[in-house]
Amino acid sequence: MRSFIATSIVALAAFFNVANAGGLDVNLGVGLHGGGHHPHHPHHPPPSPAVCPPGKTLGPGTAAPGEPFWMEKIKHQGKSPFNPNPQDYKVFRNVKDFGAVGDGVHDDTAAINAAISAQGVCGRNGCRSSTVSPVVVYFPQGTYLVSTSIYPIYYVQLIGDARNPPTILAAPNFQGLAVIDPNPYGDGGAQPFTPQTNFHRSIRNFIIDLRQVPSNSAAGTGIHWQMAQATSLINIVFEMSKAPNTAHQGIWMESGSGGFMGDLVFNGGKHGIWSGNQQFTVRNVTINDAKTAIFSIWNWGWTYQDLKINNCEIGLDIAHTEGAFAIVDATINNTPIFARTPRASNGTLSSGSLMLNNIRLKNVPVAVGVAETGAVLLQGTTLPNLPKVIDTWAQGNVYKNRNGQFVQSNIPSMNRPHSLLDSSGKFVSRGHPQYENYDVSQFVSVRDHGAVGDGVTDDTAALQNILNKFSSCKIIFVDAGFYVVTDTLKVPAGTRLVGEAWSVIAGKGPKFQKMNKPEVVVKVGEKGKRGITEITDIVFTTSGPAPGAIIVEWNAEDPVGVKGGSGMWDTHIRTAGAAGTNLESNICPKLSDSPIAACQAAFLSLHITKHATGYFEGTWVWLADHDLDIHGEAQLSAYSGRGILSESHGPVWMVGTASEHHVMYQYNLVGAKDHYMGLIQTESPYFQPNPPAPAPFVVNKAYNDPDPFPGVASSWALNVDRSKDIVVYGAGLYSFFDKYSQDCIGTRSCQAQTINIDQASDIEIYSLSTVSTVSMLSLNAEGVVHDADNLNGFASTMTAWRRRK
Repeated sequence: MRSFIATSIVALAAFFNVANAGGLDVNLGVGLHGGGHHPHHPHHPPPSPAVCPPGKTLGPGTAAPGEPFWMEKIKHQGKSPFNPNPQDYKVFRNVKDFGAVGDGVHDDTAAINAAISAQGVCGRNGCRSSTVSPVVVYFPQGTYLVSTSIYPIYYVQLIGDARNPPTILAAPNFQGLAVIDPNPYGDGGAQPFTPQTNFHRSIRNFIIDLRQVPSNSAAGTGIHWQMAQATSLINIVFEMSKAPNTAHQGIWMESGSGGFMGDLVFNGGKHGIWSGNQQFTVRNVTINDAKTAIFSIWNWGWTYQDLKINNCEIGLDIAHTEGAFAIVDATINNTPIFARTPRASNGTLSSGSLMLNNIRLKNVPVAVGVAETGAVLLQGTTLPNLPKVIDTWAQGNVYKNRNGQFVQSNIPSMNRPHSLLDSSGKFVSRGHPQYENYDVSQFVSVRDHGAVGDGVTDDTAALQNILNKFSSCKIIFVDAGFYVVTDTLKVPAGTRLVGEAWSVIAGKGPKFQKMNKPEVVVKVGEKGKRGITEITDIVFTTSGPAPGAIIVEWNAEDPVGVKGGSGMWDTHIRTAGAAGTNLESNICPKLSDSPIAACQAAFLSLHITKHATGYFEGTWVWLADHDLDIHGEAQLSAYSGRGILSESHGPVWMVGTASEHHVMYQYNLVGAKDHYMGLIQTESPYFQPNPPAPAPFVVNKAYNDPDPFPGVASSWALNVDRSKDIVVYGAGLYSFFDKYSQDCIGTRSCQAQTINIDQASDIEIYSLSTVSTVSMLSLNAEGVVHDADNLNGFASTMTAWRRRK
């Protein structure tokens, strides 16, 4: 939760640079107007072998040409055990089972919305959030004509055939705010969901075609994306009018607290992305032939990684005088102005913060300009077809130790550790694995092999047996459900684990209840064992109390010569506040006089160990501050000792990650090396300093806990200890409350300090925005960069700070 104050198909094939056959490799042979579809005939694969034969590995995908995506053919037997009607509730819905035709002629709007809303899911019925009505709405190959908006409500994934992405075609008479609108406006501007808590949505594998909508129509918008954490847009192409008067836009967002999106293409339109949101991470996006590629109305901090802009009039148009952009590894071609700020800065942050690194320009005369005056802040290319590379350039306050200065100029080159870079010299960019080239026979279902997932049955033995038998030769499909484990679940190196609508694995019982003897719930990989280990669409949690639970211990190591092969995508660690956690507001009320022992959710949420490597994209590590399933978002007080601890020697990539509300810290790097972190987002616990950190936990030096804690004992957003070659490229670190009161926001003093770095560490931090923290950055717990010196609207922003040994 956050403060409510803030308001060419061909090109896509070049997007994916994956390290193994299991990565994203979309077949883009389908034309924009369909080419037929496969009738929906559920197919059950032949029985899996009882165990992988010795030496048998998964290998490449074996799906035959013309075969639909495995998701269409696999047996769907997922359940939602805490749903009011668990026996009959259907998680997976194929739109063709609800009457959609997909021929580009019949109007499929009603059928699609029926597939989404069947069986009373959480939507426009007064329900503000719910985890008990998860839905996967699947679109086979085809062209789906729509005349009004599609409404994907709470906890819904819209997924198209990843082998032949379906087209959603807006009719010439289309009426609605956007083709896909997860948070529509009603009378008086009312909306079903609060943008800042609009969690758990994903849209994947579509072509959204607006070109039949009149070019000057405001209805020509692809997606209205007013979202928060645990949300994603993946592998989508937006086709828009290229007429001179085009009003089309790909994505429109005006509020929220995101979030991640990546592997997107925008063709044509007035705007590719029209954006206003607290923070977002955007990776691997191409925008072609738009009037303005990206138009921004407000933010606190956005990071764009691997951005490509071609043949636009303006690349990035910043219409607000506050906020922060960090752009890395961008290629801009045939665009008169790359970035434009609204007005002259006059030596202050009055026109926001802008950070550029490794920007390649070709036929771009103005690299950075000013809209109000036409001034050129940074010259672009000077001769046709003669490229220019911007190494490291900043607009904003740049610090060395405690001394800051406002600049609009080149600054010393950013550290780019070789281990974090791909073969082209960019930071590694790895899309969500979808296994689209794999046949359904290469999957094994956990429910077919004894796991129950009913939230009651102990599934430890069944899940471990499946992992032991099949991890090396099958992709393991965790059917939707809530799987209880009472002992450490060991996930071998080389495992591919795929969830369905965020399948839940929960640690429960005495094993995880001893704070002084913490135990791992899910252990991924082990020291000395290498392999491609991938986890997608899973939620890890506890059924409390679990004060001794280390929820995920990450030991996975990439094979030699592979970068970014092992990781988690759209996978979250979410504790308390949801059905099955036993840690909801009826047990853990807000502002109890003293911490309730029964409300301790975890010892440590994610531990990345010394020899591990990992790529984490869109991962949210959240201790709930409010209920998702009861009492209409009632606040609660539950306790998780620690967020993310990394002791890894790298490489580690954290792309669009967040960690929130943990008692001692949100991110803790100890002896870590070679980390790329961009953008990271945190919030401090709302209850602090009642009790003060580390209570109700105690400092445990075996896990390198920081000590002391800032000010009157609040959590550290980021603690860095004896670490080197750390790059933070975008951070939004927020403190909105003091004992649940927001009176401190007006005085910008909800917390004394937020980042702590020791004298032994080597780290660079770019585009740091904080809210209501007196000191933005501290050395050895002494504040050296202060909020008051970096005011940037509601937030404060430091554009660059570096410490090199």
